[in-house]
Amino acid sequence: MPGGIRSKGANIFVYVLLGLLVVGLAGFSIGDFGASIRAIGQVGDVEIDVNDYHRELQQELNAAQAQTGQPVTMAEARQFGLDQAVLERLIGQAALDNETQAMGLSVSDETVREAVLQIPAFRGLDGTFDRESYQGVLDRQGLTVAQFEDRVRSDAARGILQRAVADGVATPEFYVDTLMRFLAERRSFVWSVLHEDMLDTPPDIPDATALRTYYDANPEAFTMPERREITYVWLIPDMLVDTIERDEAQLRQMFEERDEEYQQPERRLVERLVFPDTATAAAAKAAIERGESRFEDSVRARGLTMDDVDLGDVARTDLNDEAATAVFGLDGPGLVGPVDTNLGPALFQVNAVLEAQSTTFEEVADELHAEIAQDRARRSIDDSVAEIDDLLAGGATLEEIAQETEMLLGHLDWTADVEAGIAGYDAFRAAARAATVDDFPELVRLSDDGIFALRLDGIAPPALQPLEDVRIEVAQAAQADALRRALRAKAETLLPRLAAGEPFENLDLEARIEDDLNRDAFIEGAPPALLTEIFKLGTGEATIVEDGERIALARLRSVLPPDDTDEDLAQLSRFLDARIRQGLSQDILAAYTDALQTRAGIRLNRQAIDAVHAQHP
Repeated sequence: MPGGIRSKGANIFVYVLLGLLVVGLAGFSIGDFGASIRAIGQVGDVEIDVNDYHRELQQELNAAQAQTGQPVTMAEARQFGLDQAVLERLIGQAALDNETQAMGLSVSDETVREAVLQIPAFRGLDGTFDRESYQGVLDRQGLTVAQFEDRVRSDAARGILQRAVADGVATPEFYVDTLMRFLAERRSFVWSVLHEDMLDTPPDIPDATALRTYYDANPEAFTMPERREITYVWLIPDMLVDTIERDEAQLRQMFEERDEEYQQPERRLVERLVFPDTATAAAAKAAIERGESRFEDSVRARGLTMDDVDLGDVARTDLNDEAATAVFGLDGPGLVGPVDTNLGPALFQVNAVLEAQSTTFEEVADELHAEIAQDRARRSIDDSVAEIDDLLAGGATLEEIAQETEMLLGHLDWTADVEAGIAGYDAFRAAARAATVDDFPELVRLSDDGIFALRLDGIAPPALQPLEDVRIEVAQAAQADALRRALRAKAETLLPRLAAGEPFENLDLEARIEDDLNRDAFIEGAPPALLTEIFKLGTGEATIVEDGERIALARLRSVLPPDDTDEDLAQLSRFLDARIRQGLSQDILAAYTDALQTRAGIRLNRQAIDAVHAQHP
């Protein structure tokens, strides 16, 4: 075996690859295509093994089936581009393998040995590497030891090359700074919403001519959507719970089985901060007691967050004896310690005392019965499914189903806006949307374990309602539109004066002052687009913000940079830097791999690829 580059990082990479490789091979034959078809293509001097393509394609099909919940045919896979994605991935790997061979890049026999020893599938009952298990797994996959170890070696060498190309990419400083400025810059501004009482002359009430004009100009607002006339039967657990008899003996047994839930000991909300030694812990506590620092300051000084030290609510039995005595010895919130723990000396901050709770059987009997009744109702529905399916298959109508079973019959003029009753279930809405008048009713499950079946009786297409039927709605909409236009005109007369720096008060506007807000701030009563428009302005500029019937005026006072003292922003900056570096690394590796493919040349055997596709239905 040739020697080569070896490092701890390379070993770890090999272990991960080996684990994935063994899992990937499981369940797939490696010899399905015989000796006549060995490769589906070649990049440079490296062939793409036909069985590798078969295995990778099968994994993609399995993943798609798991996601959709139904088998994916080869035709569908090709439509989704799954086969092309697999092919491109294997071509990229082959291009990198070809380059490692040209460079003479490899790993040592010892590296391969260590990698193989780390694979759990090759271990015996005693947990150590077992030669027979190793040979048996490879035999089942149609691989020799030499073939498998060659794969390990090439995967490891490829990993070294990939890391050499992709690692060490630095994020351009201006990139993160630009994003941070966009996300975290702040604005201070003044704004005000205009109201009808600010108008010199209120808009006229629309007359018959104005109503007709508005109606003709906005037909979509008064058009009834498509309506689907649906007959359905349904049965949900809530319909049956009242028929379930109360069993006191079962209720008491259930209550006794949940004793730990209903008999809660005293608990306390606790945070624990561990120190390297008792002296340091005692000094931190003394500083807190003198008021020189806070518990939170000590947490940050240890390089931790409050989430890191939060134990949640704990009972006495959750702590060791010394800690339990100290924590539960307090009459209320406070700080205790240092206390020896299995992690070292610690301070405990008690934030609240949760009193012991004892719940009687009588207090929860109705709740327990409701739970039992729901469970029995669901099982009763499950038991009826086969019978109802048989009735439907035998040609029974929904009306007959309602007569012969516990299912309830209903009728509905359904549109996408109807959400009451059964129309509130996603499954019903999907079935109603997809139904055709030629469909036979089928039983479908609801999210609460109920069932339903429906029949589409007819479809009424979208229709414009006569003006006489919607005159009130037209009048209201026309009046609102007239008011909006009047307020807009008022705002346009005031805008130049605001832009010139005139105070809001001089314009009879109620000024609302906002300071240091970023893009995702919430302002009660403001149009949703207000902040978006504010961040488009320069200092001193003013704008009109329109949101439906609301018209607002706003003027930018100042632009402030991100708050450098905000720890959340520092964390966001680190996150952006990591994501950008990751993206750049992937882009660089992709570009490098594309260049290798172009230089080495790609040759594909379409006959072999079609032969693999033929193995899948």
